[in-house]
Amino acid sequence: MDREALARLTVAGMRRTLARTRTNAAWARRLGDVHPDDIEEPDDWQRLPLLTKDDLRDAYPFGLACAPEAGYRRVHMSSGTTGNPILNPYTATDIAQWGEIMARCYVAAGVTPADVIQITPSFGLFTGGFGFHYGAERLGAMVIPVGAGRTSLQLKLMRDLEATVVTAIATYPLRLMEVAREERFDLGSLSLRIGIFGSEMWSDGLRARIERGLGIRTYDIIGMTETGGPGLGIDCEARAGIHVWEDHYVVEIVDPLTGTPVPDGTEGELVVSTLTREGLPLIRYRTHDLTRVVSRAPCACGRAMLRLDRLRGRTDDMVILKGVNFYPRQIETIVLRQPGVGHEYQVVLESDAGGDRLTLVVETEPGCDPALGARIRHDVHDAIALSPEVRLCAIGSLERPQGKAVRVVDRRRP
Repeated sequence: MDREALARLTVAGMRRTLARTRTNAAWARRLGDVHPDDIEEPDDWQRLPLLTKDDLRDAYPFGLACAPEAGYRRVHMSSGTTGNPILNPYTATDIAQWGEIMARCYVAAGVTPADVIQITPSFGLFTGGFGFHYGAERLGAMVIPVGAGRTSLQLKLMRDLEATVVTAIATYPLRLMEVAREERFDLGSLSLRIGIFGSEMWSDGLRARIERGLGIRTYDIIGMTETGGPGLGIDCEARAGIHVWEDHYVVEIVDPLTGTPVPDGTEGELVVSTLTREGLPLIRYRTHDLTRVVSRAPCACGRAMLRLDRLRGRTDDMVILKGVNFYPRQIETIVLRQPGVGHEYQVVLESDAGGDRLTLVVETEPGCDPALGARIRHDVHDAIALSPEVRLCAIGSLERPQGKAVRVVDRRRP
């Protein structure tokens, strides 16, 4: 679809979403005097106020939900740990929409109905497992719905059921590789060819390690509970950015400080609006994710929808130490490019009488270069103008959490 036709489709979706939200008194108060007919072109959307996580938390449980007459068939919850949780109620149409966009993501990654898909994210209030399941069913592929944990069983089923696709949070493949090494499981016996990973920031260095270790091609999928779960977009074989399904979502990039839109190519905060969601429609939702628009031109893969850069970090993940701002992913890029390091590390922030200090705890392979710590310290200083203490430790020293990896441990005094 060309951009002009897509713009017409977008405006129609904006008007529907605006009409739906205005049936809710809380939304109507937020939106003021803007009505569906006032949206004549996509840029008119910027007249509407931005929506924040606090707005959704304050609306707990269903204060901003918009489809009581359709009836809710499912509820999912965000994984945040502060304040009220964010609940997203799904209508039957929302569940069907989720399956459709997830099936698109599978196809963009080269998955076909002939594949066998092993789903390792959890099934429950977290959206991951169900989204991958619905998309696989929509595609017509065989599903192995293992869910989270039980890594030894995951490996056994992958081998014995000849799984060709694995879906996971981004750091779980590292655990698969680690358990395989501990149990002397032959990763070469697997039939895997594709991995689809998301839910966490993961660097190109981490991607390269996973692809080498599992012998697969990986794809970066994005989405969140608020938008309906994973499926907002995915990168393709060309690796020229993450395709966003623009007939379902509108994305903007804004300055994190001012909330004003920035030009294409400029990094900022991702803002998402939904065009087809019923239960919890979103209008200009601030995600806190940092990225940029790579291109609105057709991709080498043939898809014409806009492409975002891989997510670079989160505005609320930014670390400030001694007046210096940095993101954990910057540290990961430096650490993982060093020979002899493992894949686990932690950024530890502490305070003492001399002020705040930064320590990097890095797992290393046996027999690594003794100068590794000094090299990491030098490279970190070059990148972010901070000189950390570097502690090298044996592989397995850092705790392995069940869910997302814990990269930053802040022990500073409040």
